[in-house]
Amino acid sequence: ADPEFAQVDDLVIGSWGDAYETSAEKILEDIIANKEKFSHVTKLFVGDMDYEECEVSWIIQGNYEALFAAMPQLESLTIKGSTDLQLGQVVHPNLKSLTIICGGLPRDVIASIRDAKLPALENLVLYLGVEDYGFDGSVKDIAALLEQSDFPKLRSLGICDSEIQDEVTKLVLESKYIDQLHVLDLSQGTLTDKGGKLLLAQLPAHSGIQELDLQYHFLSDEMMEKLAALPIDVNVEEQNEPDEYDGDLYYYPCLTE
Repeated sequence: ADPEFAQVDDLVIGSWGDAYETSAEKILEDIIANKEKFSHVTKLFVGDMDYEECEVSWIIQGNYEALFAAMPQLESLTIKGSTDLQLGQVVHPNLKSLTIICGGLPRDVIASIRDAKLPALENLVLYLGVEDYGFDGSVKDIAALLEQSDFPKLRSLGICDSEIQDEVTKLVLESKYIDQLHVLDLSQGTLTDKGGKLLLAQLPAHSGIQELDLQYHFLSDEMMEKLAALPIDVNVEEQNEPDEYDGDLYYYPCLTE
């Protein structure tokens, strides 16, 4: 109803109040029911809230399948939170950027992205998170995503915030997308020197990559120096040390609960 709303092309939806008890479904349904009034919105972020408003793993999302059809003009979609998140069948001719920020990405959401029809997609960022907060997939699910998806225009890929970041790194470096990427984001996870060695050995063969984001990691000082010396823009900020308990080492991604 706001007379200036027609001038808005970037819509950010923050806390809808008690987001740990109430889902985003009503918001999504209202956008779909009033799709003509939202036809000028090209960027949509649903769930932009900090931990004081609601922990990321507590944010109750909704079903986005009908939204893709209702907003054919949409170019960028960011979703925060993965509880009750459903993408369903993803078909959109114009979406260029898809980002999902969460503490644990469900396997069925990964499968929806694997099978998505997004011919214009240029940027994909997925926070995998941990099992305790929703990640019920495995290395096989990430491998299937990279092998079976079809994003011919993908230029920026982020598979991050993972407790299996070394394994993810190996899969990405061996994927069909590696030679078409300009930006590679493996940040926020449990990357160690094991994954660092793979990057050092294989990245020089892929000259298209211009940026490598490794912020928040468990790399050694020596490995950080070697990676920073690569002839590309490398972010190795936020070095972490594993926690030790009874002689065992524990590595935690940045964003979980």
